Amino acid sequence: MRRRIFTRRSLFLLAGLAMSSAALAPARAEVTLTPADKGWVGRIQETLNQITTLRARFEQIAPDGQRTTGVVWLSRPGRMRFAYDKPSPLLLVANDGKVVFRDEQLDQTTEIPIDRTPLGLLLGAHIVLSGDVTVTGFSHENGLLRLSVVRTATPGEGTLIMFFDEKPLALRSWIVVDAQGRQTQVSLSQIVPGVATPDALFALPHAE
Repeated sequence: MRRRIFTRRSLFLLAGLAMSSAALAPARAEVTLTPADKGWVGRIQETLNQITTLRARFEQIAPDGQRTTGVVWLSRPGRMRFAYDKPSPLLLVANDGKVVFRDEQLDQTTEIPIDRTPLGLLLGAHIVLSGDVTVTGFSHENGLLRLSVVRTATPGEGTLIMFFDEKPLALRSWIVVDAQGRQTQVSLSQIVPGVATPDALFALPHAE
């Protein structure tokens, strides 16, 4: 098995799995929230914790502008699978405390600890948007909410920017900004919550 850490393509995908624009990069410092903002952050936290499993179609825009599509499954805590549509040779699975990226075309398998990617903030057993997580940005306009967060202890490792529809309150997309400022966007559609998620979906990929 050929195993490399942080190939160019795996860096893009392990970053997060939503637009290549430096203007989207949030500040690292904690923001001051109004009472109304805090109310919305509390509702977002509650909404995220209500997600136990889901299946959805996704469109991903990598930092180089490449667009890919596929199906994503999520099963909290700790498990996610991105199955890319053919002819893409890519598969990304989060499980067992790590994120594993498989590129069949290059015969490469890459893995990093899940707590080193902002993606892991979506997969916790209980999501708390304070304490170990710092809110670095929040906006609410035209029926869309935008929330930026980092890990409090390691903010330089990346930022997760989540976008929510207001009515009903629902996660629709996210951007992951990695430590180098590269941004990967994932937009969801055809979202089906509460689906069955067999363990086999989250078997970690490996070389044949």
